[in-house]
Amino acid sequence: MKTLDITKEHCPMTFVKTKIELSKLQKGDILEVLVTEGEPLDNIPKSSAEQGFEVLGTEYVSGNIHKIVIRK
Repeated sequence: MKTLDITKEHCPMTFVKTKIELSKLQKGDILEVLVTEGEPLDNIPKSSAEQGFEVLGTEYVSGNIHKIVIRK
């Protein structure tokens, strides 16, 4: 499992960085993506699913930070 912190990034770079990180993983590997509320939290799960990745879920971490769990 790998963790990607993109809480300091803004759209569209949030999904670009997520997709690059996913491309480095093997099929079946899991990526945890830390994001802030708003566009990244809405767009990354949607875009990941559209690209064929399996979004296992999202969960609140703290403050305005959430974790999105994606399987390649």
